[in-house]
Amino acid sequence: MITSVLVANRGEIACRVFRTCAEAGIRTVAVHSDADGNALHARVADTAVRLPGSSPAETYLRGDLIVKAAVAAGADAVHPGYGFLSENAGFARAVLDAGLVWIGPPPGAIEAMASKTRAKQLMGLDPLHEVTEADLPVLVKAAAGGGGRGMRVVRRLADLETELAAARAEAASAFGDGEVFVEPYVEGGRHVEVQILADTHGTVWALGTRDCSLQRRHQKVIEEAPAPGLAAGLERELHELAVRAARAVDYVGAGTVEFLVADGRSHFLEMNTRLQVEHPVTEAVFGIDLVALQIRVAEGHALDAEPPRARGHAIEARLYAEDPARDWAPQTGTLHRLAFPEGVRLDTGYADGDPIGVHYDPMLAKAVAHAPTRAEAIRKLAGALQRAAIHGPVTNRDLLVRSLRHEEFRSGHMDTGFYDRHLAALTEPAPDPCAPLAAALADAHGRSRFGGWRNVPSQPQIKRYVMAGEEHEVRYRHTREGLVADADGVRIVHADAGLVVLEVDGVQRRFEVARHGDQVYVGPAALIALPRFPDPTAQRAPGSLLAPMPGTVVRVADGLAVGAAVRAGEPLLWLEAMKMEHKITAPVTGTVTALHADPGQQVEVGALLAVVQET
Repeated sequence: MITSVLVANRGEIACRVFRTCAEAGIRTVAVHSDADGNALHARVADTAVRLPGSSPAETYLRGDLIVKAAVAAGADAVHPGYGFLSENAGFARAVLDAGLVWIGPPPGAIEAMASKTRAKQLMGLDPLHEVTEADLPVLVKAAAGGGGRGMRVVRRLADLETELAAARAEAASAFGDGEVFVEPYVEGGRHVEVQILADTHGTVWALGTRDCSLQRRHQKVIEEAPAPGLAAGLERELHELAVRAARAVDYVGAGTVEFLVADGRSHFLEMNTRLQVEHPVTEAVFGIDLVALQIRVAEGHALDAEPPRARGHAIEARLYAEDPARDWAPQTGTLHRLAFPEGVRLDTGYADGDPIGVHYDPMLAKAVAHAPTRAEAIRKLAGALQRAAIHGPVTNRDLLVRSLRHEEFRSGHMDTGFYDRHLAALTEPAPDPCAPLAAALADAHGRSRFGGWRNVPSQPQIKRYVMAGEEHEVRYRHTREGLVADADGVRIVHADAGLVVLEVDGVQRRFEVARHGDQVYVGPAALIALPRFPDPTAQRAPGSLLAPMPGTVVRVADGLAVGAAVRAGEPLLWLEAMKMEHKITAPVTGTVTALHADPGQQVEVGALLAVVQET
């Protein structure tokens, strides 16, 4: 019987596994990098072991160090989580060779399926070896790992070599394996997958379907179970193919078989030999704990002959520290507060006050709603996201709410091109005109200008804020009756540092307000308080290329130097941040007049990388 589990991972999934272990009375062991020294997963575990360094290559991809940590901490089992080494057969063997229990599939099954190229061959499919114009568009894909890393859609043959190089670099950084392959890219399909669970006694469960079509950069954003609108015959076919794939490699444990569904037909994508990020929706619908079942299977227990019955509908939304309106740029900083209403499940690896760094994935949390029907689950999750207190870096919260309420999603007719078609509309600023006033009134609480009242009106107080990328100026006055807004149709009912109540055209609205430095949060709206006198040194020369996020310069375009001629939109350099590569392009056609970036250089957000003078 397992008594102590080390989770060879970090963040949300480590905390998730620890929660189940604690409920079962199993002692928990965390591993952490230097960057994660005070991370939540290291704090909640019974024991924590340091992995020296901060990059994944130095820490969470070092299987040898993780096995030593498990032995040193007295763990008798290792759970890999997802990502990092979760689909690395060599790591699984090292765990077993050390006399530990591996809470995952046999190494042979991982070898057969974790490499996407070998998995396709096992299912009778082959990748493209030579790409011609007739094959376009194609998808470049990492052979190991998942999560959208190491994936690129190529629509022009001239771009293939560049995208292959970028995908290899990203895959090597994320998974320690730079192997990639090329396959046809199916437009307009839905991403549908089947959760499987198998024991050592010959039982394989197919635990329904999930739809994961809403994706950005091939990484899932919103997932649900069951997949809506599938014909009964197609659903049976997907279950049968998933079970057949599992039996073909003598699979044991939890895994997922992924398909692209287009025109009523299924196309096998891959099998993920691990727990998926989106496993909570399956847990909600089937009323099970997949991590607890993984542990029981690893202990040799048999599954029931049939899985439980599915009930209701569940939807999960991934909350990322990123700005969808700025090419999904990841964000860093302090997460001052993260709180969701009761009634939704929240899986997270962060607590209030935790820093969000540059080394790892920008996902902050997963919010999951379960309800009797799909429409009710959508309403529940969208409402919870809108009411949640999320104080810190920019997130994709507004995008999630709008996506859930979009007619195409609500009707169940979405596909993987959803954000390609709708991103501009979904990220269109829709600022609440009352939010800046509420922020100013909360800030003004207790700041009377008068030692005593006089029979003269006060001058209006002026405050400026940036909200949704635009500057807003608000005015109010101190009077004998209290604060008065210089805005038609608005009456101040109540104002203190944390709560403002305004009556707008006869309707009262309540605004909860919180301030952290110059960041002000008014309900779901995030504002930046501007100083009274702007800093004149903050101006930049036209054509300046600034780092959109903290990260590492991984590549500079061949021949790029001061004096080089460049075209608008031409890639000049690449940054790596949060396990993804981000392309920095020329803002205008012109000449490079300054270059301050070299491969390997660490840069902070806003750092000047280059200047292009327009010609």
